[in-house]
Amino acid sequence: MSVESLSRSKTPWFFLDFKVLKSILMIAIPITLQTILFSSKGLTDVMMVGQLSEDNLAAMGVAGRALFVAIIVLSGVSTGGAMLAAQFYGANNHQGVTSSVALTWVISTAVAILPIGLFWFYGDWVIGLSSQSLAIQALGHDYLKWAGLSLFFVAFSGAIAAGLRSIHQAALSTWFSALGIVLNLFFNWVFIFGNLGAPELGLKGAAVATVLSSFIEVLVTICYLVCRKHLLAFTLSDVLSALQIEKIKRFVSLALPTTLNFLLWAGGLFTYTAIMGKTGDQGLVVLSVITPIEAFSLSFLTGIANASAVIVGNQLGAKNDEAAYSQAVGFVLMAIAITLLVSVSLYLLRAPILGLFGGLEEDTYILAEKFYLILCIGIVMRSLPTTMVVGVLRAGGDVKFCLYQDLTTQWLFGIPLAALGAFVFGLSLIRCLPCFS
Repeated sequence: MSVESLSRSKTPWFFLDFKVLKSILMIAIPITLQTILFSSKGLTDVMMVGQLSEDNLAAMGVAGRALFVAIIVLSGVSTGGAMLAAQFYGANNHQGVTSSVALTWVISTAVAILPIGLFWFYGDWVIGLSSQSLAIQALGHDYLKWAGLSLFFVAFSGAIAAGLRSIHQAALSTWFSALGIVLNLFFNWVFIFGNLGAPELGLKGAAVATVLSSFIEVLVTICYLVCRKHLLAFTLSDVLSALQIEKIKRFVSLALPTTLNFLLWAGGLFTYTAIMGKTGDQGLVVLSVITPIEAFSLSFLTGIANASAVIVGNQLGAKNDEAAYSQAVGFVLMAIAITLLVSVSLYLLRAPILGLFGGLEEDTYILAEKFYLILCIGIVMRSLPTTMVVGVLRAGGDVKFCLYQDLTTQWLFGIPLAALGAFVFGLSLIRCLPCFS
């Protein structure tokens, strides 16, 4: 049933009893923690590289966006694998689950080869899409060349995480991710600044840390799965049995739509970065600082939105239309309240947070403060659309509308307006920034 029809409901606006609130916490907290863990890796990387120079920050900002596009594409592939594994698990076909995870890993690895090759041989061209500075292109290429190798390990971790979600063991992948983040933080400290007798590699050290931490995370995951004789501990025979034309076709039919959706969305984010970079390298530096702060601050909203998808979806599945409508309203009110709290907290902490980036020059710091203020406002503005699109509308079955809304607002409005403001009307970075939200 479409959520559209729920607008005629006469149920009171707020319908969240203790049982529902408990369900929200049980769903939202793990998702929020996973999102915080994912975003904190980028934040710590930027904070450490931020101690070096503005060129290093700008190079990492562009390279990080390019790497993010590749990771999101692999996430799309893994999502298709998760849907396939969930179908087998629901049918109590454990061999099918193992085989689907093995196939997810093989296809993800094959897909990863393309961006790895692009970053290794043409990384300077990728960075050049956003910056004309030869110094930034050289630094960014060096980072992409080595950090891109981590995509091989991301392909494996993504396949396992998708499988674990499908068999209701998502918390396990959170622990593996947490280990990877701690290791990344440690190796950053070692190789960026040359501690414990290691060479001082600067930005390249951050790339080395990414590869090493991802590699060890995979090793620990494999050891755990094998030692526990886990369902997802696939073997070579599982891989070979999965490589059948019919199985591959079925996998592709599930994974392709999601992968294309993710690619278009992530590609749009990189396009925004490219537009901003063409207006000057200072904008890239500030964007490198603001982006991880933004991702971290939106973690709480992401948790609420995903919780709303599950709970409202459950009510719709049980034909409790009025409860679904009133709970949807309740989730929107909750999202607005929490984003207001996060926004005010961020604003009050602006000085110590921006002070973590010691490599910023005075002019860049002043520009970062303006971006930071717009970020605080934008977080609240996103509360309604994020909750509705990520949660309520998808739970109501309006998946196509959500897809069209995501892509049209980005590619038909946001990106063209940003390009017009930057290239045609010559607007300042601050006046163009609302187009990037």
